[in-house]
Amino acid sequence: MTDTLSYLDAAAVARLRPRDAVNALVASLRDGLDPSTSTPRTFVPLTHGDYILMPAEHGADTGVKIVTVAPGNREHGLPRIQGLYLLFDAVTLAPRAVLDGIELTALRTPAVSLAGVRQHLLADTSPLHVVAFGAGIQAIRHVTTTADVVDGIREIASVTFVVRDPERADLPAELAGVACDVVQVGSAEADRAVAQAGIVHCATSAREPVFDSALLRDDAIVIAVGSHDPDAREVDEKLVGRARVIVEDRDPALREAGDVVMAIEAGTFDPDDLVTLADVAAEDVHPAGRPVFFKSVGMAWEDLVVAAAVMDADR
Repeated sequence: MTDTLSYLDAAAVARLRPRDAVNALVASLRDGLDPSTSTPRTFVPLTHGDYILMPAEHGADTGVKIVTVAPGNREHGLPRIQGLYLLFDAVTLAPRAVLDGIELTALRTPAVSLAGVRQHLLADTSPLHVVAFGAGIQAIRHVTTTADVVDGIREIASVTFVVRDPERADLPAELAGVACDVVQVGSAEADRAVAQAGIVHCATSAREPVFDSALLRDDAIVIAVGSHDPDAREVDEKLVGRARVIVEDRDPALREAGDVVMAIEAGTFDPDDLVTLADVAAEDVHPAGRPVFFKSVGMAWEDLVVAAAVMDADR
């Protein structure tokens, strides 16, 4: 163990540019990282909540994200989810650093999403209309990460957040240099935004589809990150049936991705048609020729790769 263990707080973690986090993930896959060998997350019950443990190893690094989930924290004025990332040297197993786990998650989740769709997103140079379902940090960060990835290639033409209660939503007035519209889910304004969108982000707690996929353009990209339960979904089975479906890895998707699982059960999607992140990492920029759907459930290797990238950038 070093005499002084580095601690990177939320501000330090956030200094890594989102597109650099995307590039780090793609590079790790091109270098041979195999997501299928990633250890599944472990839930450990506690008196007042749970631990979620996510260990991983790749190359010169190993680490574990420790997240706590405390449902009663609202009464104490604290976040329900908190956590740390512990980064170690893979050879000596000596601790290298401790990172803010919540900011790391906020950074890596949209980076994974964009790593999955970047080759299709960048195949078009026309102005991009962005829609995000949800009012939380992931909805916001998926928008800003998208803007960073397309920076210099595509203009952000509009940003629309679709939420349950626009009057209560605490959202920025502007992102990516454009004013943000905030509309109510199920409204005519929401339907128009979805019909116009080049990319739709779903980052909600919904357990049923949040929009009618018949509204989507044939070249639309949809990303869903709001759940990892086999009986919860944010998109309908018709979208999954008509789209190119990209997932982090087959086994976690078939185990946890309700959007995919329920489409298979409905008979609209063949699991043999799943495309993985490892598959798309090797692809050049190209149009998909149909809608693209990326579903993420979160895997431990992703946190490790981004944590190592944060450390490299901090040197």
